[in-house]
Amino acid sequence: MEIKKITDPAFKKYGKVVQGIDFSSLIKEILDKTPLPEGVAYEPSIDCLEATDTYKALKTKTYGELDIQIGYCNGHNYKLNAVEYHRDSEINVAATDAILILGMEQDITEDFTYDTSLMEAFFVPAGTAVEVYATSLHYAPCSASEDGFKVGIVLPRGTNLPLDEKHEGWEDKLITAKNKWLIGHAEGGLDAGAHIGLIGKNLDIRE
Repeated sequence: MEIKKITDPAFKKYGKVVQGIDFSSLIKEILDKTPLPEGVAYEPSIDCLEATDTYKALKTKTYGELDIQIGYCNGHNYKLNAVEYHRDSEINVAATDAILILGMEQDITEDFTYDTSLMEAFFVPAGTAVEVYATSLHYAPCSASEDGFKVGIVLPRGTNLPLDEKHEGWEDKLITAKNKWLIGHAEGGLDAGAHIGLIGKNLDIRE
């Protein structure tokens, strides 16, 4: 799979590099205080990450004073497995090198299927933060090396927490957590009940 740089013009429709924010305190906490499992671990909100100077700057500037949460997605991963989207941008802070596989929400069909051949992969170097737009399909980052990845995940507070109500019918059936719409691949190992709508290969960055 071709892996492009985030400086490639192809990245512009999916997101942008975040400027004017000092991410050093957040990256240090991610590297020092979050685990690196063999699989993939995601936690939506971590106190030590939200106690950093970076948190205040992101809340004030990047999210326009909206209440936010900072968690992490760490581990070892090479496959797509699913795509998700939110009603807002997501900031990914690469504490290590990582790779993002991205697509466009606009390419989801009326029956909520999506062709994975439309997706593109981008290398995010350590120390860089990117804004992934609300219309960009994404999922867990992929490993840029055998050492795995550590990525900070910034979203409006409450995102990805358990639901309070049952959701079914039309797009509502894609909701698997608060502010999270998900389409899975048959080979992705998702929980029973997830909408399986990805058509084509379960993309692997090693291929």
